[in-house]
Amino acid sequence: MKTNSVSKKWAYFGAGVGVVLFAIFGLLPGSFLGGVMGLNIAGKLFGYPVEPGVVPRIILAISMLIGVMAAGIMFIVGFSTLGWLLGTVVNIVTGKKKAIEAEETAKKIP
Repeated sequence: MKTNSVSKKWAYFGAGVGVVLFAIFGLLPGSFLGGVMGLNIAGKLFGYPVEPGVVPRIILAISMLIGVMAAGIMFIVGFSTLGWLLGTVVNIVTGKKKAIEAEETAKKIP
């Protein structure tokens, strides 16, 4: 299947917008939600209140990374998909416009 350059450009643009919006709006909430998830896991494994040991800290750090990565994936994939869809719509609209222009020029030629 031939890739469409307009859709690809819009997908890259959407991915860039997703990265910027993730850096602004997704990084901190992702780490907060991952940290809460890690505290719950460490609390269930080692009991509440969670002691400041090495293993609970590792669990907390890994869960914070998972939360940040999940937020990043959601932002980047979502916005690149949105950009690809917009690029496809633009390509369809311009493709129809070119087809109409081609028909009009074909009618003018005797």
